[in-house]
Amino acid sequence: MSAVRGKLTAQAPLAPLVWFKSGGAARWLYEPADADDLAQFLADLDPAIPVLALGLGSNLIIRDGGWPGVVIRLGKPFATVERLDATTLRCGAGASGILVSSTARDAGIAGLEFLRSIPGTVGGFVRMNGGAYGRETADILVECDIVLRSGERRTLDRAALGYTYRHSELPDGAVVVGATFRGEPGDPAAIQAEMDRIAAAREASQPLRSKTGGSTFKNPDGHKAWALVDAAGCRGLTIGGAQVSEKHTNFLINTGTATSADIEALGEEVRARVKAQSGVELEWEIQRVGVAK
Repeated sequence: MSAVRGKLTAQAPLAPLVWFKSGGAARWLYEPADADDLAQFLADLDPAIPVLALGLGSNLIIRDGGWPGVVIRLGKPFATVERLDATTLRCGAGASGILVSSTARDAGIAGLEFLRSIPGTVGGFVRMNGGAYGRETADILVECDIVLRSGERRTLDRAALGYTYRHSELPDGAVVVGATFRGEPGDPAAIQAEMDRIAAAREASQPLRSKTGGSTFKNPDGHKAWALVDAAGCRGLTIGGAQVSEKHTNFLINTGTATSADIEALGEEVRARVKAQSGVELEWEIQRVGVAK
């Protein structure tokens, strides 16, 4: 490991850093001081060592054997949002959806309200084309700044990311460090009203106070994943300490004692039952990483 200005921790527990509160440790956890620190670290790091970028840890299962390489967590130095002009924001990859949407509201920039409802950070939104309530990152992204696994820094425009539903063509091992989002002029009061509507809809339909990972499966063409899961009789289904939410069947929950193996096995059982019942093959939206125990 090279000398770094950020924080480097060996054998770092990851369960406290992810929403499911399960999973093993990282061989190394690295929290860079800034993008230059990250670029130098990656340039010096043995190319054979795997790298995983971690945001809020919402859309993620860390397997019980942990991560065999380096987990990169972008903390406060990357949790920034600044207004560039009347409709444009420059955001660090560690900024939360709530911070971005609130800053947009205060600046009178509409069109970013949906970020209020996504439990994640800008880096995750850019990588996964995060979206909700009829909008997605592809609708607002101008460009993003990344650090490649080699340590090289690049700026990519939206077209270069090859966005499709909950997917981008971001290079393997690349870490998003920032993004520029563009909305449209709007009235702050109307923007706040839309954010309130979205927040109320989430509260009414999703298990927000549970240990969960967010939406588990992508919506297949012409279907809603939750409806397929429900029709297959999986509402409330359990394996070990993992359960399909009674409130929203596209959410898996750690009821308190679940291992990551329980959660992943439950997801696979749901996929099998949905395939048997409807013929539709559900695709994971939650990222599953690391090694099994």
